[in-house]
Amino acid sequence: MRRPWSDVAIQECGEPLESIRERFLCLEPHPYAQLGAPYGQQGDPFRVRSSVLSRLAQAQNHLTQHPDSEIGSIQLLVFDAWRPVSVQAFMVDHAVREECGRRGLEPTMPQWTLALEDVRRDVGRFWAPPSDNLCTPPPHSTGGAIDLTLADACGVPLAMGGEIDAIGPESLPDHHAASAKSNPESLEALWHHRRCQLQAAMDHAGFVRHPNEWWHFSYGDQLWAWKAEASMAIYGRVDGH
Repeated sequence: MRRPWSDVAIQECGEPLESIRERFLCLEPHPYAQLGAPYGQQGDPFRVRSSVLSRLAQAQNHLTQHPDSEIGSIQLLVFDAWRPVSVQAFMVDHAVREECGRRGLEPTMPQWTLALEDVRRDVGRFWAPPSDNLCTPPPHSTGGAIDLTLADACGVPLAMGGEIDAIGPESLPDHHAASAKSNPESLEALWHHRRCQLQAAMDHAGFVRHPNEWWHFSYGDQLWAWKAEASMAIYGRVDGH
């Protein structure tokens, strides 16, 4: 599935990857490494480009200055950051298998071929193709994309009305907006409020959000350039070394 930002030109700026771990709360063990994703010798997934790291600090400062009215201090919780193409391919295959299992699909079923096409299409709305083409790098392979959520002051993740990486409408950023409007006291209203808190902090720091994923934000990659109407992206694919 080709993305609307795939034709954005890239002029690589050469910023290095830097570790998030010492400055931000990270989900441990890393969810994809735990599944056996092939990071190999390519390094730590909890890394981003240096400007992304600086902007994450701005987003966290925004949250600190705007505590939640109910629970007080909240903080960013990083789920995933830099991701080599090999891991992207592994995770796309994993997502397809998981979604087939969730739908009760098996290769022996007469409608398997058509059903598998449907699954791949639905997965493709959320998972970028593991392209080796340097002109169309998966966002996470650039070090400019990050998946994250919110946690309380003790590091406990907050409910956001949908799990990260869920294949379904609950992953759309505004999925709970209508319910929140009709019933401001509902759980859906709470979830929508928290998604808005996360977006406000990331917007403040110059990130853009993926149109299909409430947890995915970018700076410097093709998605960012497309949404920010920048003339070009400044991050292409980067190796982990």
